Amino acid sequence: METWPGSAYPLGATFDGSGTNFALFSESAEKVELCLIDDDGTETRIQLHEVDAYVWHCYLPHIQPGQRYGYRVHGPYDPANGKRANANKLLLDPYAKATFGQVDWDPSVFSYTFGDPLSVNDDDSLGHTMLGVVINPFFDWAGDRHPKVPYAESVIYEAHVKGLTQLHPDVPEDQRGTYAGVAHPAVIEHLLRLGVTAIELMPVHQFVQDSTLIEQGLRNYWGYNTIGFFAPHNSYSSTGELGQQVQEFKGMVKALHDAGIEVILDVVYNHTAEGSDLGPSLSFRGIDNEAYYRLVEDDKQYYMDYTGTGNTLNVRHPHSLQLIMDSLRYWVTEMHVDGFRFDLASALAREFYDVDKLSTFFELIQQDPIVSQVKLIAEPWDVGPGGYQVGNFPPQWTEWNGKYRDTVRDFWRGEPSTLGEFASRFTGSADLYEQDGRRPVASINFVTAHDGFTIADLVSYNEKHNEANGENNNDGESHNRSWNSGVEGPTDDPAIQTLRARQQRNFLATLLLSQGVPMLLHGDEIGRSQGGNNNTYAQDSEISWVHWDRADTPLAEFTSAIIRLRHEHPTFRRARFFDGRPVRRGEGEPLPDIAWLAPDGGIMTPEDWDAGFGRAIGVFLNGNGIRGRDHRGARITDLNFLLLFNAHDDTVDFTLPSDEYSPEWETVVDTAGAGADSAPLPAGAVIPITGKSLVVLRAFTTPDVEPDHSVAASLASLAGTHPATGTFSRIVSS
Repeated sequence: METWPGSAYPLGATFDGSGTNFALFSESAEKVELCLIDDDGTETRIQLHEVDAYVWHCYLPHIQPGQRYGYRVHGPYDPANGKRANANKLLLDPYAKATFGQVDWDPSVFSYTFGDPLSVNDDDSLGHTMLGVVINPFFDWAGDRHPKVPYAESVIYEAHVKGLTQLHPDVPEDQRGTYAGVAHPAVIEHLLRLGVTAIELMPVHQFVQDSTLIEQGLRNYWGYNTIGFFAPHNSYSSTGELGQQVQEFKGMVKALHDAGIEVILDVVYNHTAEGSDLGPSLSFRGIDNEAYYRLVEDDKQYYMDYTGTGNTLNVRHPHSLQLIMDSLRYWVTEMHVDGFRFDLASALAREFYDVDKLSTFFELIQQDPIVSQVKLIAEPWDVGPGGYQVGNFPPQWTEWNGKYRDTVRDFWRGEPSTLGEFASRFTGSADLYEQDGRRPVASINFVTAHDGFTIADLVSYNEKHNEANGENNNDGESHNRSWNSGVEGPTDDPAIQTLRARQQRNFLATLLLSQGVPMLLHGDEIGRSQGGNNNTYAQDSEISWVHWDRADTPLAEFTSAIIRLRHEHPTFRRARFFDGRPVRRGEGEPLPDIAWLAPDGGIMTPEDWDAGFGRAIGVFLNGNGIRGRDHRGARITDLNFLLLFNAHDDTVDFTLPSDEYSPEWETVVDTAGAGADSAPLPAGAVIPITGKSLVVLRAFTTPDVEPDHSVAASLASLAGTHPATGTFSRIVSS
């Protein structure tokens, strides 16, 4: 086969319209062979003779898109000293843009014989592992534009490619569970009707199915087991896995962008699918084990594990950092995504031992002209010492606010001593983010996510019910801060059903009207249940898929209405933290931007905040002077709002504040349904708030009379007669 020297850059397999350049980094290799695999499994090996700065490369002028390939890396095999090269293992290119096939867990994919971790297994893994695929990088992006929705206007929808679409009746069967399914007009219409601005997709980087799950008849559903950081997961493609998955993914992004919806990817750069020292040799381990993984300093047979998965990527090594940054840039520039949510992001900050927000990884992000301009969301914890870092990420980042989740759950289930914490979380968690120059949007607020209960289950179960996972219900979080409303699981009791419906609305309204950026879990808006399973990582089944045929349509309409309220009123998405404090105000002084109110209508005192039994509170949001745009894009100056929360079991009478806040109030939200259509209420009125409910009041203003632009009005005006009254109007003539 004709072989040219090629180039050391870019890494990976790059088709230029004529031939393909191949480049692979390995500092530990003594020899590298590029292996081309035909349709029948025939292998052609090409030794790479060109090496620049540990990058082995060549150019093959006749290799076209669709070509399957892998590498064999020759070098020392000495696990005790961190060396794990074994040329009998066909290895996936870390920069592969697409992959073909799956790992079938034949013993040949391991470099040792089971039972003896320091032994050598020289069985050939070809035919038992996934292959890289040369792709056609060209795509018609004509007209595509990044929506670039500001954080303050964002509503994020966390979704799973398969779970969202697998049971959707309007999606063709051959597109269900795929990128094409997400791009289907029926799915996009639902997202638009709901009002979300971004879809955050759970891992779509190529991942590996765990052997232990397959043996139990289960699968890795969530996908937090990455092996290819450049390749869209092949089983989510409806059109093929010889590069078609790349085109289909791009088509999905373009369709979502056309609808004004951003695409955010949940990415897993903290570890790979190769696991611990007992894991397989699929890619990184056999290419350059010491460069890609954090090894135990005094015993390099073993891996540092800050992720609970067996290994941690070595962010201290320049080529590991380059891999991450090249991957991020690729997904932005070539795949047109709009942001990233970093799984277990604290692990990426462990340059040495402790979590360091000044680590090289964050410095690279900060100075990168491409990656620094997209949405960056951290899951600010890992399983290592000091890993819980909520509030401690650099100013450029936003964070999943786990404290928000816990506090809001505690408040609505009636836990005592949560009022102060609840007030802080509702107003954007200034205690976490204000000190380093960040704004309320640094807080990604959520009540539920993929990991844990859905909202429907949060109000229906006290305990997890994970028996289907095959671990005797020992997996998953046991402290869920949930409340079953009186009965564990499904019930026909109408009183409990009503309470659960109200509680779901309480959670959704609180989330969507809090300062910060709200994130919804897919299906929460239609009452999706997982039957009490709070750890569906292995449930690629109807347990975790969205059942569209069971949709709670009134709940979906409620959620959409609350999102519309948020979009139309900038009071609920302020650019800066509140200045007001829960202290007494002098007579005649201007109203603060926020005021916390006791049920009697008075300002909350320090004694009120310290009362451990308090479960009812009101908050005044001063919209006077806050300018923004409504859902049609028209400029508006906002109104004042009053939110009344009652987490008690019984009704609490709230007294509306004095007329300086507003002479009259109209009810725009009542999760109990009692006051939504009531007449405006005067200042000082007493309003009963049903137990476990939330009411939102808006300062009442007399509606403006719409001008009459009808033809009849125009003709009457010309005739000098008002069309409604018939009275004469003076006409000024020229």
